[in-house]
Amino acid sequence: MAHIAGIEIPKTKRLFIGLTYIYGIGRSRAIEICQKANIDFQKKVADLTLEEEKVLRDIIQNDYIVEGTLRTQIAMNIKRLMEIGCYRGLRHKRGLPVRGQRTHTNARTRKGPRASSIKKKK
Repeated sequence: MAHIAGIEIPKTKRLFIGLTYIYGIGRSRAIEICQKANIDFQKKVADLTLEEEKVLRDIIQNDYIVEGTLRTQIAMNIKRLMEIGCYRGLRHKRGLPVRGQRTHTNARTRKGPRASSIKKKK
């Protein structure tokens, strides 16, 4: 298994799919990384040489914010929005949808299960 950015990438996957196991790297960014490293993105992870692995590791480490650093950065951004009291921050604080979705119906993912006020007896 290739070990990149603290994540074990499965050997059976193609390279561009395997790279998506790293938090902060999607398909388009994975293909972009492969092109920078001059590696065929259709290649299996098991077929990578140690040198190619090292090049990938260096590119990801130097050019992209991934895993723990990215998670911390996102958490700090949300915390900042809540502290300054902007609309988005208030929505985060109250656990409601942030991006303009309706809440009259739906929004159960953010709001949690319905609070049943009357429960039937059997």
